[in-house]
Amino acid sequence: MNRKEIIELLEIENGSKDFYELIRESNNKTREEFNNQAYIFSQIGINASPCSGNCKFCALAENNYLLDNEFEFDTELVVEKARLSFEEGIDDLFIMTTASYPLKNLLNIANTVSEAMPKGKRLVANSGDMSYETALNLKDAGYTGSYHIKRLREGIDTEIPVSQRIDTIEAIQKSGLELYYCLEPIGPEHTLDELAEEILFARDLKVKAMAVMRRIAVPGTKLEKLGQISKLQLIKIAAVTRLASSPTRCMNAHETVEGSLLAGVNQLYAEAGSNPRDDVIETSNNRGLSIKDVRTMLKEYEFNITS
Repeated sequence: MNRKEIIELLEIENGSKDFYELIRESNNKTREEFNNQAYIFSQIGINASPCSGNCKFCALAENNYLLDNEFEFDTELVVEKARLSFEEGIDDLFIMTTASYPLKNLLNIANTVSEAMPKGKRLVANSGDMSYETALNLKDAGYTGSYHIKRLREGIDTEIPVSQRIDTIEAIQKSGLELYYCLEPIGPEHTLDELAEEILFARDLKVKAMAVMRRIAVPGTKLEKLGQISKLQLIKIAAVTRLASSPTRCMNAHETVEGSLLAGVNQLYAEAGSNPRDDVIETSNNRGLSIKDVRTMLKEYEFNITS
């Protein structure tokens, strides 16, 4: 699928006959190619402090910090939360930090968590930019993958150079860590050409786990005034991205929209701790879904869950 074809699909009118044909095709592709298998990912935001990335859509931005205070989970607490998450039957556990979180702490967490991690499960770092050497250190410590992306309008809506993000993506893949990717944060201001460009960029990465995410208009953030795309629009973008980027394991749409489970999505996130899209310390008490919530939703849409 080329850029023109991707844009033509993105131009389909939401709710039209072509729209339902699009999501049907994506749904069938996922259920057939992935044997109707679904996956539960859980993310723990282990710290909250003013972040130097200064993303204009983020509640944790240094120049726009919205939380009442700062915090950092100690290693013992992270390990306990990880243990409970695996006991509840997740597939992949994401450890999320702000951009400047100390590497040694991230390594210590992996050293301990990986020892108790059930066979076949995955531990994923969602952290700041890194060198090839750092990526190797993360892998040696027990991480199996890393979530890292080149955001829409990176360097414009963030203070992070595009080249820096690409260098990190290359370092992750070179190190042998699995790269988890996402088209985000999608807002009403992004053109279809921008979306198509990033979908093609993602396809070239040949990832196993792909996602799309709409930007949440968090009250008090600099981009709040731009609003957010509809759930239906996110569902359509998820379907197009699934068909065009061809991930080999799973597809996600975030924040969770149930209808996306009929549009090619077969993986959902539970969230705890800090959350860039939330203005409270513990997102599981607000925006974040629980592991039980996610499992129930996937079962209701008749996916197979082995975890």
